[in-house]
Amino acid sequence: MGSIYLIRHGQASFGADDYDVLCPNGVRQAEVLGEHLAHVGITLHRCYSGELRRQRDTATHVLRRMGNGDSADIAIDGAFNEFKADELIRAHLPELLEYEPRTLDILRHVTRHPGEFQRLFAFVIDRWLSGSGDKPGQESWQAFSTRVQQGLQRVLNDAAQGEHIAVFTSAGTITALLHQIIGVPPSKAFELNWQIVNTSVTQLKFRDSEVTLASFNSHAHLQLLKAPELITYR
Repeated sequence: MGSIYLIRHGQASFGADDYDVLCPNGVRQAEVLGEHLAHVGITLHRCYSGELRRQRDTATHVLRRMGNGDSADIAIDGAFNEFKADELIRAHLPELLEYEPRTLDILRHVTRHPGEFQRLFAFVIDRWLSGSGDKPGQESWQAFSTRVQQGLQRVLNDAAQGEHIAVFTSAGTITALLHQIIGVPPSKAFELNWQIVNTSVTQLKFRDSEVTLASFNSHAHLQLLKAPELITYR
């Protein structure tokens, strides 16, 4: 059987003007993962990434540390992009304000209120998953899930038997694939989403078009360093 490694990007710049940039901690997480994969003897035959900078940069740092190629060896597929969380929050702002009058203050100062932000974000995700309040031009949960599934199918179509393939992506994308592969409801899949660590590895096994989950959210490469600051969730 072949393996597909779903790798979440390194820690991005939460609370900054441009979230889509790896922070120094995120770069270090990616480097550590590359060193770990090289140490355990994993050779990647193919690498894919979403279009987002944090995904592509994570892939580049990992591959450099593996000695397994460079950015020219990464196939870019927008199917593995994260859903647009900022747009989703803006679309549901009226409901958020009704739910929590302090919403605007929390959103302006997310680094001061990470727990409160998570509560608001979970509220928005619940509405998104249910399809209630979908706005014109907004990617629905169903459309997102379908996009991700089509991306995985393209990977499988191009894969040879027994290959090891990396997909550098985001937590939402991994969540959608878990929903499809193990058949858990979307709400339960998102309970797993909140646990996905930056640069964690979720392994899928495949034979032809048959795909099974082998492991979820492995981040031993970070745990072995006994550096708690490297274990992050945004």
